[in-house]
This record gives sequence, C-alpha cells and structure tokens, in this order.
Amino acid sequence: MKKVIFLLLLTFFTTPSFCQNETDKLKLQKDRLMLHNVAIYLRNVNQGSIDIDSAMILACKAHKLPYTLANDEGFNDGSNFPGNNLITNNYARGAELLLPRLNTTDQIKLALQIGSFYLFKAGAKKEDLKNALLYINKAQKLAEKSRIKKWYFQSKYLLAKYYYQAGKPELSSTIFLQLVNAARKTQNEKILAEAIDNRGTFMPDSNKEKASILSEALAIYKKTGNKEKEIETYMKIIPVHFWTGNMKLAKQELLTSLSLQKKIGFLYTQYTETTISYIELFHNNYKDALYYALESVSSMEKTKDYAFADSFYIRLGNIYSSTGYYKDAIKFYQKGIEYNQREINAGTWYKSFFGAVRSLMNNSKYSEALKYLETNSKKYPPKNNLDNMILNQLKARCYEELGKLKEAETCYEKLDFFAKKLNTTETIKDVADCYSIMALFYIKIHKPHKAKEITDRIISTSSKTEGYSRYVLELALFKIDSLNGNYLSAIEHMRSYTRIQDSMDNITKNHDYENLKFKFETSAKVQNIKSLKQQTDLQKRELHSSKLLNTISVSSLFLLLIIIILLYNRAKIKQRNTSRLQLKEKEIKLKNVKLERLVEEKEWLLKEIHHRVKNNLQTVISLLNSQSSYLKDDLAISTIKNSQNRIYAMSLIHQRLYQEDNVSMINMPDYCNELIEYLKESFNAEYIHFEIKIASIELDISQAIAVGLITNEIITNSIKYAFKDTSNCNICFKLSEVSENCYMLEISDNGIGIPDTAELQNSNSFGMTLINGLSNTLEGDLVVKNENGLSFQLVFKKDFR
Repeated sequence: MKKVIFLLLLTFFTTPSFCQNETDKLKLQKDRLMLHNVAIYLRNVNQGSIDIDSAMILACKAHKLPYTLANDEGFNDGSNFPGNNLITNNYARGAELLLPRLNTTDQIKLALQIGSFYLFKAGAKKEDLKNALLYINKAQKLAEKSRIKKWYFQSKYLLAKYYYQAGKPELSSTIFLQLVNAARKTQNEKILAEAIDNRGTFMPDSNKEKASILSEALAIYKKTGNKEKEIETYMKIIPVHFWTGNMKLAKQELLTSLSLQKKIGFLYTQYTETTISYIELFHNNYKDALYYALESVSSMEKTKDYAFADSFYIRLGNIYSSTGYYKDAIKFYQKGIEYNQREINAGTWYKSFFGAVRSLMNNSKYSEALKYLETNSKKYPPKNNLDNMILNQLKARCYEELGKLKEAETCYEKLDFFAKKLNTTETIKDVADCYSIMALFYIKIHKPHKAKEITDRIISTSSKTEGYSRYVLELALFKIDSLNGNYLSAIEHMRSYTRIQDSMDNITKNHDYENLKFKFETSAKVQNIKSLKQQTDLQKRELHSSKLLNTISVSSLFLLLIIIILLYNRAKIKQRNTSRLQLKEKEIKLKNVKLERLVEEKEWLLKEIHHRVKNNLQTVISLLNSQSSYLKDDLAISTIKNSQNRIYAMSLIHQRLYQEDNVSMINMPDYCNELIEYLKESFNAEYIHFEIKIASIELDISQAIAVGLITNEIITNSIKYAFKDTSNCNICFKLSEVSENCYMLEISDNGIGIPDTAELQNSNSFGMTLINGLSNTLEGDLVVKNENGLSFQLVFKKDFR
C-alpha cells in the first residue's frame, strides 16, 4: 500500500500538462511543424553558422514550448506517461529515480525521453553522450523484452541519432539503412515513411541524395494524407535544392508547401513567404520579391510572432536597396536592428548592419558608411568567418571609393583570408559576390593577372550553384578579356552584363512593383491617419465635455446651498456614528488584549507541559540507569541501555519544544545533530566518522519522534555491530527534500553488512519491528540495501495525516 501511495505521488508531480485529447494532439502536430519550420529557416538564414539543434532551441524559446517536443515525436504522441513532465522541466534525475517503478511500456517511453534529453542537450558534453547511450541501451533491452515493433524501431532510431551526434555518421547511416530495410518487410506505410524520413533527415544538406531519399517519404505522406508531415518533409528537401544550385525547383517546392500550409490552416506562413521572396530577389523578380516580403510581414503581424522580425525587415530592406530606394531601405534595416536588440538574437544582427552600410554606399555616402562600419564593428565585433569576410569587403569598397587604394587592398587581402576558410554550400554565394567585387578592384589597380586568378576561382567554386551577383562577375570578365585582347569573349560578357543591368534598371519603371510599394506605403499612412483621427476625436470629446462641465458648474451654483445643508446634516450623522464606532472599537481592543493573554498563557502552559514531560522522561532514564547497576546479565543491561537511548530521543524532542518559540514544529538539523552526538558519546564511538547532511527541514512532533526513533535504532545498530575494528569507520546520515511534498532519510555505513537484506527487513527483532512500524506510521517506503555496508533509505510524505 505504501509503495502504491508513493507511486501515485510521483505520478502527480510528473503528469504532463498538455495534450490530453484529440484536439490537443492535433495542436501538438502543428506545434512540432511550427518548430521544425522555424528551426530550418533559422539555420538557413544564418547560412549554417548555427546547427539545427541550436536553431531548434531558439525556436522553442521564442514560442515558449518545451525543447523535448522537437525530438520525441516517435515515442510521445501526446498521451500521458509518467516522468515526461520532469524531463520537460529539465529534472532528468527525478525521471531516472522514477524509471524502475514504471511498467514496461512507460519505462521504454521514459528511457527514450531521458536518452533524447541528454543526446540533444544544448552544448552536449562527453558525459551527456555517455548518459544518452546508457538510457538508449536500456530502452533497447526493454524493447526486445516487450517484442513490440514500434519500440524496436524507436530505440534503434535513437541509437542511430546518437552515433550521428557522436561524430560517427557512417555507422549512423548504416543503422538507418538497416531500419529502412526492416521497415519495408513490415509492409506498414507509416513505419516505412518514418524510417525513410529519419534516414534522410540525418544527412547533410550538401548531399543531393538526401532530397531523393526524403522524396520517397514525401510520397507516402501524400498517399496517407498526413499533411503536417508532408509540409515538414518539404521543408527538409528545399534546403538541399536551394544550397546545391536548383533554386527554381526550391521555389516550386516552397510554393507547394505554402499552399498546403494555408489549406490546413497553419498560420505561421511568414517563414516560407520570406524564403520565396529571397529567391525572387536573387532572380531579379523584384515585383514578386516585394509581394512575398510584404506577405511575410503581414503573416508575422497576424500571428504576433515578432521573435525573428528582424529577418523579415531585412528582406524588405534588401529589396528597397536593390531597386534604388536607399532611404526606405535604411529605415527597414534600422527597424530590423531594433527588433534584434528587443527580441531574441537569432544571429542576423550583422545582416541588418551590413544592409544599412550598403544602402549608404549605394547613396554615395562612403565616408558616413565607413565611419558607421568602424564604430559598430568595434562595439560589436564579428563572430564568424562569413561576417568577417563581408565586413572587410565593405570596408575595402569604402576605401576604394574614397581613393585610399592601399587601405582597400589590405582589406581585400583580409577578405581573401576569411573567404578561404568558407567552403560550405551555404556560403558559396557570398564568397562569389565578394570575390567578384575584389576582381574589379585588381583590374582598377592594373593587376589583371590577379583579377583573372580570382574570377577563375569564382567560376570553379560557384559552378554548382546560382544566386550570386553574376552581373558583377560578367563586368569583371569583360574587362579582363578586353585587357588581354580576347574581344569576342569580352563582347559576350558585356552582353550578359548589359542584359542583367537593363533588367535591374527597368525595375523602377515597373508599374506592378510601384503599385505594391504604393500599397504598402499607403497602408502605413492609413494607420497614421487612423491614429491622427482618433486623436482628433478624443480632442473633440474633451471639448464637448468641457462645455458640458461649464453648464453643470453654472447649474451647480443654484444647488450649492441645498448641498451644503445636506452635507452638514450628513456630517452630524457621521459624527454620531463615529462616536459609536469608537466605543465599539475600544470594546474589541479590550477583547483582543484578553485573547492575546489567553494565547500567551496557552503557549506558556504548552511549554511547561513539554518541560515536565522531558523531566519525567529524564527521571525514567535515571531509574533505568539505577536499575541497570543491579543487573549482571549483559543482554538485560544492553536492553535497558537501548531503552534509555529511545527515551532520550523522545525527551530531546520535548526539550527542544520547551526551548523554542515554535511549540509545534521541530528544527531537524539541530535535533538530529544533537541526537547523533549523544549516541556517539553514549557508546564511546569517537573512532567513527559521522558524515551528516541535513536540509533545512521542520517536522511536527509526531513525525520528528518517529524519525528520531528510527535514527536511534539504525545508528545504534551500526555502532554496535557494523565494524570489526576501529579503523576507517564511517556512518553517513542524510535528510533531504526530494520534492515539494516528499522527504528522504538515508542512513548508511561502510561496515561488514549483512548477507540477506530481505531477511533483515522481515526480521521479528524488536529493533527492526520498531523501524518497520514507525515507517508505516510515517506512510513511508523503506528500502534496505547491502552495498559496501548496510544502507537504509526511507521516503515519506511531508504531512501524512
């Protein structure tokens, strides 16, 4: 019965607070979709400078969702299972203690949850990976015991993810492939889709095979009508096509994903819309780029999801800057910077900063741009190679335009230093852009061979991708070929450059683009007009109120005399009532004084009772001591001695209650220390080292007596029987609070132990009977272990009445 009660208490504290019905399960699916959507977006917008785990942590933080939600989909369908809430609140130790008490299925779920917690922990250390593997192995053993396919697959998935996180991608890939093959044999589409999905997810975006693998899972999700997983899989496929050069296909997939999101009522579409805007901008489709950028801002405002608002305003700034509206661009960049400082820092601060600098440069304000660059880069130094490269490119351009060619060349050399460190697919575009501008500089300072070397490097590294500023490269190639006498090639490059440049120049004449821009600016002005109108209406109402007030004031002059008379009469009545209330108050005060005296007398009487009980118990101890002097039987003497110790443990309680102001609660640190010191002196046990750790706990008298008697029995037994000699003797005493409503008493020694703890716990000896009885009184759960000595562990409730 006591074990059942303890388990119920633990279950109460570990019950999840969400997902109790089908509606909540549907919300859980959408929450997971939103987290994956945001995390994938953040990783891509930061161009791989943060990993997916860090991006997921930012997403969870922004939307106030537990991080466990990102990685427990396979074994947490939203239904309750004990311990999940402990992991959600980062209390893994509590979940570990609970684990052995659960049934097999709940043990598997919780073991997987604990393993996942350690595996995907932010900044995971070797110790975390070790703990993750420990619980993954536990889950595997339990899954084998249960013989349920689902748990076999889930434990194996987590093992494969472990090897991926531990830097063993080949072993991880082998396990995932084995699971896909095993899933095909089940002929279960849900299991197969999950296996393929897991395999593809844990592959780098630079691997084109990832897209084809995930496409198979996508086809199954389409067939089975799982729209959330279909959208999520699109989000995983799109970065592969985006970063490996197939941006047109990535755009088509983004549009399909956006359509699906709207179909299922998913509101957080801004992350997809702004990505489409990015692709349209790189293809110089400014009208569509602006349309989707405005849509993303609109979706952000509808969902009130301002956590990463800076990235959406950066997109608008880039579009305005690319089309010559530099003042508007700077306004949006500044807005992005403000949001970045106010909301979560997602790593896009430098993009706003660089955007503002480029707009100043495009407006020929090179001195102002250089000053802005130097001031802010000293205050906020770049934290990665990509930002360092772009920073030096912008500095070099400013110096170049200001005629400081030596300083410019120094910055270009620094640019080259950082660019050579960038070799990921996510950074190829920026490297190509920076090198194109650098090539033009070397042509300008009459070093065409250096420029040719750079353009060759651009062509070789960027041949597998698209989206960089090709028109700058075409201009550089035109000038290089012209200088080298390759006129036919130079003409072709000039045609390409002119075609792209004309496309950009004509954009300011594009009627649709201007309409969109006008619509957006009009919308902002309408908001300002509404605000001004509201202020005008408020002023009108205030003026009307003022006139009405004047009218009332004039009318009030005629009523003033009547009001004064009424007030005088009211004051007289109030005065009489006040006198009566004062008399009543005096009577109440007198009664309160009497009650306080009664309370003081009661407390004094209680203390006196405790004092007399303590004296009576001391008298009994003295009588027993006198009686023992007439006895010769060692067993009888030992029995009397034990009785004296038990009585002392109780008398000490009454002594403390007599001495303290609080006559109902016992301070356990003081009480336990004094009791242990008494036992140590009583048995001349100076050779024993006592390690005492007691939390700041207060118990009522009945619980304190029970704990004191149990302590007396166990420590007395350890002193008398645990040690063969007097060397290296240790007794450890701990009293701690394990939860809000649960305490744990632990007493252990490093003595000889006993062969059978079960036999001891079921013993009919008086001491063990007393310990068991008192444990039942406390409604506690007593565990006896024989590990390098004897250990007693008692968990009991704070208030068992």
